[in-house]
Amino acid sequence: MVVQHTELEGPGALTATLQRATRELTVVRTDLGQPIPSDLTDHAALIVMGGPMSATSDDNFPSRRAELALLRVALAESIPTLGVCLGAQLLATAAGADVYLGDEPEIGWRPVTFTAAAATDSLLSRITSPLTVLHWHSETFDLPDRAVHLAESTLYRNQAFRLGSAAWGLQFHLEVDEAAVEQFVCAFPGDVARASGGAAAIRTHARAAISQLRDVQRRVATRFASLAEPAQCRGRQAVDDPMQ
Repeated sequence: MVVQHTELEGPGALTATLQRATRELTVVRTDLGQPIPSDLTDHAALIVMGGPMSATSDDNFPSRRAELALLRVALAESIPTLGVCLGAQLLATAAGADVYLGDEPEIGWRPVTFTAAAATDSLLSRITSPLTVLHWHSETFDLPDRAVHLAESTLYRNQAFRLGSAAWGLQFHLEVDEAAVEQFVCAFPGDVARASGGAAAIRTHARAAISQLRDVQRRVATRFASLAEPAQCRGRQAVDDPMQ
């Protein structure tokens, strides 16, 4: 299940890989009034995408509480979960951490550096560090208790984390392609004005940055999809394969 908050912030470049690796990709569009389910009985994994709203307020965010409840279900049941930007902030909130306004906005192409713990992470291992990614946020979060810190930038320390063995938060936008970047620039001119170099810099660096991201996007999407266990198999005790 993908929870999508706006038309332009969907799974983007991750979509094709996820669709190839799974039987079905269900997208819940909260901006269209589609309801958030209370559980994940029929789903093997959960992805919560970004959006311009705040993880700390119900203002212009009527699905916030339902999303937090669903994320808590996913954490309690160890269902593979990925939060992107706002989704990462919601995941941190669901796990009891604080989300708050940062010292300055982080908008545009900037590198993130992976920590030593990322070297053995099942989602982010063997990815070139530093990696240039698209940032588009002014809020940040504390790491939840027992979270593993996986990436940081010069402006915001908490760029990626893992909770348990199957839940990740990515503050940055790993999913974008060139079309998505152009949509961001056109949709959020106020944010763009606060970025170093403005729209020109974001557009200028998009092609080279996305070219480097493509392999990472495929790798991360493939790894995440491989964690998704069919919902009907969850909770059943594994048995020896009689063919072995």
